[in-house]
Amino acid sequence: MKLGLLLLAALPIATYAQDSITVNSSTEYPNTFSSGSANVQRFDNKARRFNDWSISVGGGAAFMAHSDLTSFYDKKVNWGYNAYVSIDKQISHVFGLSLIYQRGETKQKGKLDGTAGNLAGVATATTKYDQLALMGDVNFSNLLRRVDNHSPYRWAFHGYAGIGFQGYNTSLHDANEFRWSETPKRVPLFIKQDFDINSLFYQFGVGLKYKVSKLIDIEARTMYVISGDDEFDGGGWAEANDYDPTTAGSKYNMISDSRSDNAWTVNLGLTFKLGKHLSHLTWHDPLQEAYYRTSVLENASQDLVVCEKGDADNDGVCDDWDRQLDTPAGARVDGAGVALDMDLDGVIDLYDKCVTVPGPVENNGCPTK
Repeated sequence: MKLGLLLLAALPIATYAQDSITVNSSTEYPNTFSSGSANVQRFDNKARRFNDWSISVGGGAAFMAHSDLTSFYDKKVNWGYNAYVSIDKQISHVFGLSLIYQRGETKQKGKLDGTAGNLAGVATATTKYDQLALMGDVNFSNLLRRVDNHSPYRWAFHGYAGIGFQGYNTSLHDANEFRWSETPKRVPLFIKQDFDINSLFYQFGVGLKYKVSKLIDIEARTMYVISGDDEFDGGGWAEANDYDPTTAGSKYNMISDSRSDNAWTVNLGLTFKLGKHLSHLTWHDPLQEAYYRTSVLENASQDLVVCEKGDADNDGVCDDWDRQLDTPAGARVDGAGVALDMDLDGVIDLYDKCVTVPGPVENNGCPTK
């Protein structure tokens, strides 16, 4: 019963409110069909608040890690190098893409079993490679950030995964079949792989970034490269006969059962963030922004201002939303500051002698008969 009365009382107000609103649509934001938020704006380059492009360069060590001939042989490390440059695009505060070019060289060793190993000794191989790949970047520090961590951060843990094509040249030397000799005529084993569909490779890894300034980041990054190719370490051709022990020739590709020679790189690099904005999207934490805005609202000491423009006719309705600024003194008004006229005869109740019965103005709002 009470709810029904409440709805009945609110119906005229709601009806009047709907009738009093003029809907003007426009192509500007905010408009009558937007949320009305002052932050609503077009989704274009001018609306961007963060930089999202960068260029990264770096370099470090490279090793043939899991292969027939490896860079870790006889408890010694055979060092190689790796260098990279990339163009990076941050898609969101969590995910980005990079077009990366890498160049490097690995040195590895291996020895055949049995008599063949005794004759050839320890074989040494070198691989020089060029790689072009598309790589995804996941910012785990933003993805896994605790909701109760209000502090800004300068360290970020990243994960990488990508796919690309590579070209490489390898050479293998030993003391028997693959050596420089005129009698009998022998040469080292050289293999060349051009960029094509057969040179597809995969890589994944992790990195730890440190924000030096709004323009520069430093990163330590390690990547694992899966070549999918048993010729990548220089151990020989990967044809069917090269895995048949009954055929002639040294079988370096049979030292390991794996048909994929995989490398490992460890790099230290710099990221140069491009753009005119104060911060880069990769360092933006939406939770931190929400906490900041909440803190501003909580700590703001704002006085409540009533009727900033005053109430000129003293009818109790502020001039900000008063639709009748010259209401006569003593007249009762509605919520919009308009003097009441209960019988809608054009004579406001203040001057109407017959409030409930319509009548002409000449007769003070009362009927003539």
